[in-house]
Amino acid sequence: MLGYKMYFGVKPLLPLYVRRAVRRWFASRQRRKVGEAWYISPGSERQPEGWPGWPGGKKFAFVLTHDVEGRAGVDRCRRLMELDMKWGFRSSFNFIPEGEYRVSKELRDELTGNGFEVGVHDLRHDGRLYIGRREFAANAKQINRYLKEWGAVGFRAGFMFHNLEWLHDLEIQYDASTFDVDPFEPQPDGTGTIFPFWKDGAQDRGYVELPYTLPQDSTLFLLFGERNPDLWLRKLDWIAEHGGMALVNVHPDYLRFAGEPESYKTFPVEHYTRLLQYVNEKYGESVWRARPAEVAAFVAPLKTPAPRRTRRVCMVTYSEYLSDARVTRYAEALAQRGDHVDVLSLRQFAGAPTVEVVNKVNIIRRQSRIGKKEKGITDYLMPILSFLFSCSWWIARRHREQPYDILHIHNIPDFLVFAGVYPRITGAKIILDIHDIVPEFYSSKFDVRQGSFMVGMLKLIERISSKQADHIIISNHLWLDKYSTRTGANGRCSVFINNVNTEIFRPRPHTREDARFLIVFPGGLQWHQGLDIALRAFQRVSREAPLAEFHIYGDGNMKDQLKSLAVELGLNGKVKFFEPMPVRDIAEIMSNANLGVVPKRADSFGNEAYSTKVMEFMSLGVPVIVSETKIDRYYFNDSVVRFFESGNHDALAEAILGMVRDPESSRQMAVRASAYAAENSWERRKVDYLNLVDKLGGTNSPAPTIEISPPEPSHAY
Repeated sequence: MLGYKMYFGVKPLLPLYVRRAVRRWFASRQRRKVGEAWYISPGSERQPEGWPGWPGGKKFAFVLTHDVEGRAGVDRCRRLMELDMKWGFRSSFNFIPEGEYRVSKELRDELTGNGFEVGVHDLRHDGRLYIGRREFAANAKQINRYLKEWGAVGFRAGFMFHNLEWLHDLEIQYDASTFDVDPFEPQPDGTGTIFPFWKDGAQDRGYVELPYTLPQDSTLFLLFGERNPDLWLRKLDWIAEHGGMALVNVHPDYLRFAGEPESYKTFPVEHYTRLLQYVNEKYGESVWRARPAEVAAFVAPLKTPAPRRTRRVCMVTYSEYLSDARVTRYAEALAQRGDHVDVLSLRQFAGAPTVEVVNKVNIIRRQSRIGKKEKGITDYLMPILSFLFSCSWWIARRHREQPYDILHIHNIPDFLVFAGVYPRITGAKIILDIHDIVPEFYSSKFDVRQGSFMVGMLKLIERISSKQADHIIISNHLWLDKYSTRTGANGRCSVFINNVNTEIFRPRPHTREDARFLIVFPGGLQWHQGLDIALRAFQRVSREAPLAEFHIYGDGNMKDQLKSLAVELGLNGKVKFFEPMPVRDIAEIMSNANLGVVPKRADSFGNEAYSTKVMEFMSLGVPVIVSETKIDRYYFNDSVVRFFESGNHDALAEAILGMVRDPESSRQMAVRASAYAAENSWERRKVDYLNLVDKLGGTNSPAPTIEISPPEPSHAY
């Protein structure tokens, strides 16, 4: 609001032609960015839930409103009233109660006596109505007094400012301060619908919202200098085709009637006359010629809900998007329901394009990671900083052109949240998604003491980063208290474990027909993952089960050491290393495995790091052996996975051989695990994430689930 305060503070000092010239310059630049079809918002034609159609089976509704802004407008009201009546229409005239003029009771009575409607237009039309909640409540009392005195039931704010929650302070049947789409308004967040809708309030109170759906006359003819009303007519036909509401706002102040001199402040009345004539000649009796109050009276009993506005979401992840199941889950859930989703990620696969669209998600790869080795802290940090600066610049430029509603930033690292600083300053909300808690991850990755200076610095960065987020998602329940207490983020956190996307990880028939017993590990190749333990266990397995093979898919700082260890253990040909693969491809590979292994160390970061691999194997119907870590004992029990003592390669070997020897027991465990995975799938939790996005974005969606109880398989299976 600071920008509004500054602008409306200096506005009285600026001549009208200066203000209009500045606005025309900005609007022209914006028009080049948004394109010529800026007046149509794809998706806004969707009918509200339970929409019954217009009264009498009419094709669409046509609604006329007139905001009277100054004395010149008051002087033209009678001529405009006569023009509307000549063409068979009745409209609403909205007057400013405490502006530069005072509307007489005689004029109001003359309008209503001829079947027109009178509404309240702001209070003073000075741009300060929504300057603060307390100020609005005080002004609302004055507005309510004028509503009662004038017998008015409708309201429209000046400059189309709006806050649909605050408007419940007004005693109105409808508000008309919004629009379906208009990127040239000071508050350009459109409703995204060409239909009226009900705005519910407390104690079964509420009002109907009537967005204008034809561009304002001032935008077309004064701002852009259009020489005819063709754009109005094109939009009208589009609305009629989809059965919506064509509501237009024409200011008498800007009309130039016959005999009046030309002026940059006005446009020929013939443009407006052409619109009325077009409606009559093309649509005749198929159109409902309605006043705003009549539309509100029709919609109020229906209580058709407010539409869910399409969101613009940008995600940032220092990973290859197609390999990161957690990020793809979120992005595809948003894109599938119609939101615009951009994902800034790394390029990890040779031949991957810089920009591509996958399942309606726009992937923008800002940096290559092909062949990069992270052997030390500098090797790890410098590419991340480069990625941060690159993403920050890209987001700032894109946000200026088409603002984002939500920035969903994924760690590691936490400070990637600063890529969304500019959008947050301008009103966007930020979700910080904690895949891994960084101080513990760093300590494990680089073998650094928890009490070291560097770990202390990471905890400070963690705390600072958390303050930049409006909401924080944490990937498991064990980290919830630790993170929220350490950062002071209590009340802003929720837990979303790596629930499996069952559209990708679903049971499917084996396509492999050979006799091999295939063991698979997909994931990061770091020390805490315990792959060296698995290799030592597999040395014994390969001797007793000669048809067994161990396939490892992934990358990380331990990869070269693990390859050397496999050679040292004489496992050439039995152990195979593969590059990371896109999520959908790795799901196919995992489904053909006989067994999955997750051998994390319990004496490291892996003790509390939730591994999505477990649930993915379970969802695919593949039995899985899991290290007995704190986190895995928290979520699973012996009925759905087979545990082994963490760090004990002999125990892991025995567990694997037990699965080889008793395939029926493995099959039964996989059946129970599949049922457990289905109960705790992404499909069950997706709605909570979508509600979180909508709540942060400001709709009336239910509040998100802040925390769910962890699954308890021991009670269910």
